[in-house]
Amino acid sequence: MVHTDGAAADVLVAGAGPVGLTAAAELRRRGIACRIVDRLPARLPYAKAVGIQPRTLEIWDRMGFVRTALEAAVPMRGQLTYVNGVEQPRLDLVLPPEVPYRFAALPQYETERIIEEFLAGFGTRIERGCELVSFVQDADGVTCRLATPAGEEEVRTRFLVGCDGAHSTVRKGLGLAFEGGAFPEEYMLADVELDWDLPYAYGVRAMHHDARGAVDDLLVCIALPGGRRYRVSMMVPPELSTAPPQGADAVAHGLEGGRAPELGHIQAVLDRLSPQPTTASAMRWSSVFRISHRLVDRYGQGRVFVAGDAAHIHPPTGAQGMNTGIQDAWNLAWKLALAVRGAGGPGLLASYDAERRPVGEEVVGRTVRQAAEGVQADPEDADTLMMRQAQLLVGYRGSPLVQPPGPEDEGGPGPRPGDRAPDCGGLSGQIAAYPVRLYDLLRGRDHMLLLYGPGPALDGLAELASAVRGSATGRVGVCAILADAEAEADRGTPVPVYRDGRGEFARMYAVREPAAFVVRPDGYLGARLCPPTVSGLAAHFSGVFGS
Repeated sequence: MVHTDGAAADVLVAGAGPVGLTAAAELRRRGIACRIVDRLPARLPYAKAVGIQPRTLEIWDRMGFVRTALEAAVPMRGQLTYVNGVEQPRLDLVLPPEVPYRFAALPQYETERIIEEFLAGFGTRIERGCELVSFVQDADGVTCRLATPAGEEEVRTRFLVGCDGAHSTVRKGLGLAFEGGAFPEEYMLADVELDWDLPYAYGVRAMHHDARGAVDDLLVCIALPGGRRYRVSMMVPPELSTAPPQGADAVAHGLEGGRAPELGHIQAVLDRLSPQPTTASAMRWSSVFRISHRLVDRYGQGRVFVAGDAAHIHPPTGAQGMNTGIQDAWNLAWKLALAVRGAGGPGLLASYDAERRPVGEEVVGRTVRQAAEGVQADPEDADTLMMRQAQLLVGYRGSPLVQPPGPEDEGGPGPRPGDRAPDCGGLSGQIAAYPVRLYDLLRGRDHMLLLYGPGPALDGLAELASAVRGSATGRVGVCAILADAEAEADRGTPVPVYRDGRGEFARMYAVREPAAFVVRPDGYLGARLCPPTVSGLAAHFSGVFGS
């Protein structure tokens, strides 16, 4: 029996993994009515994706729950590598001091718990055992059919977001191409305790090369919360190996049911490859998994979109997958929130594909290269490589939603429109006696206009602020950052004022003269205007919000 449910929502999110939860949480944080459904009856206790990139922690900071994640995670300080029993140079995960967060490890079930609890704070809970089975969209919305424990349900929603994994119903319903290939190797995953005394918070990668130099045995261990607990992965022994699924619709990627390695399988690999004698114990779960690499031809159509594994799958090298999916969801959610309110420009939603599909293409290509040849497959200097692995170099230069590049943007210092807005410290207000970070000012905000200049320029900056507030009421926050360490704002200043006492903002943003920076809700620069003008700001915001 099909019935139409009265609990319609502006957005329906299919899939309650980290990507779907991020989309739903950001929508609800912005006051958008949202439902999130998942076919599973409960959260899976698997430490599938465990690496948390610094950029993801910046996202969680902006959303408001990073402290909870930091307290649950453990640091990832680097990697110990061994080839045929010989220790190789240690890899230390080092980032510039102005980057606010380092690399971390957190089991996927903990990531899901944290975001789910944050989402519940807005009165929204996952509808478990509820599966999207089909949908039809038209000019005004999407009609979705759900299979629920009580029977089939028909739901009308304005937008549908498919975060439903590698076998996505949403992707198939849109008829999106999902081209790519698969690795022939199969791997074992397990969550175990190891009694070695290797350095804390370092991952271990131990390989054996055959006579031709090819890897014929592999052990990768990532530290998890819980003292001696690790997520280990290794090649599947012959007795557990099977042929991949066949058929035009088959995507051989992810955990497979029915073949759970036993502790003895794990111990056998440790006995061969562990850099120290160690015994595995207290196994929480194990599974076999396969790896594919695929990318959709577009990230959405009309009112329906895909994100995460529904849009791109690839090797887990460098912990890129889940983190890339979380950024997909965040990029899409703030745009959907504007579209639901009728406050978005005509090209706002189309910019999701324009910005995120090139990122997915780069990540798929890079992880495939690194899986085959190692991290050294990318000939970058060590600092650039580390920033890229941390996903801090993801950017949207050339996006239709950011200010077009000017002559000064070619090789100019400092961040440009489309780049990540860097953090900085040393900002002080007129009342609080302690310095704050720029990210403290951005937390929980939407678009932010940062007006920079010396104290005497404040009157002109206030005029700009008034013009922006008049044309984008409630959608753009404004604050002024004064270059003079001792400058004081006049009474009645219409915007909050902070002083760049240590010159960190000027250094990080490579600016000395009056300037305006528009920081988007996802932490990227939408515009950089030197000098700032009302017409320049109006031109930028018209592309985001429409006329």
